[in-house]
Amino acid sequence: MTSDAPAPPRPDDLASAAAIFADCRRRLFGIAYRMLGTVADAEDIVQEVWIRWQGADRSEVVEPAAFLATITTRLSINALQSARVRRETYIGPWLPEPINTEDDPALGAERAEALNFAMLILLEKLTPTERAAYVLREALDYSYERIAAVVQTTVVSARQLVSRARKHLATERRVEVAPAAQRRLLEAFLSAAQQGDVEALESLFASDVVSYTDGNGVKLAARIPVAGRERVAKFIAAFSHHFWAGKEIDWVEINGQQAATLTQDGVVTTAVTLTTSPDGILQLLWIMAPDKLRHVTAPGA
Repeated sequence: MTSDAPAPPRPDDLASAAAIFADCRRRLFGIAYRMLGTVADAEDIVQEVWIRWQGADRSEVVEPAAFLATITTRLSINALQSARVRRETYIGPWLPEPINTEDDPALGAERAEALNFAMLILLEKLTPTERAAYVLREALDYSYERIAAVVQTTVVSARQLVSRARKHLATERRVEVAPAAQRRLLEAFLSAAQQGDVEALESLFASDVVSYTDGNGVKLAARIPVAGRERVAKFIAAFSHHFWAGKEIDWVEINGQQAATLTQDGVVTTAVTLTTSPDGILQLLWIMAPDKLRHVTAPGA
């Protein structure tokens, strides 16, 4: 006697493959974004992974999630090398692209590590392979055996890659203040900045504070970093009368930290956030490049 019930889908059919990929997509994006620092580049990597997944002999894949993460990481290593060449022609400082993390604080990973601006900026100083090893270990909690397989090296070398990355980052990493204190600092900064209060601004800054503006040539965007407590305070005060006029300030969470957006005529023109220490504000990070402001608000906001 035969049954009229349809046969269960094979694990390697396209519908099953699409379902598996959909389940992994956010994690794959999280890997690529941490590696490349821009949404568009990360989305391009994820799309390429999907194409390769469609063409793969999936019947031979024992762990699809690990297989997809491996492809994503290897493609990201290659893409990072060419991305750094492209950034040589960028106008002014280059900063990672901000992304709203209110719905997904860890952005698809086990932990939110290697996601905030302070860490993404530091990760730029690692080699692509060191960066990959660090992201896989610290954000996804991969074993050294799995990291070695992904970056195509030995377990010993994988441990060395992560160790070198940690040591390199530790030499420049500062102790951040608690999120509530970071928010208070940003609130106080916004108030003093709008008033052009140099003395109040100086009181908020660490002595070695630096202001970076990522505008890629957009109007009003500073093309060089401004460093030092007095210089940054005077720089901020100098544009207080015209920069803030007609702009609405809203609070958002980007990259797991508090930030403010400036909106004019319904368009977000600037996102500003900080890196901090017990000594005060270390870095002012202004994102003004229009193509980097598409993802600072939550979907549907």
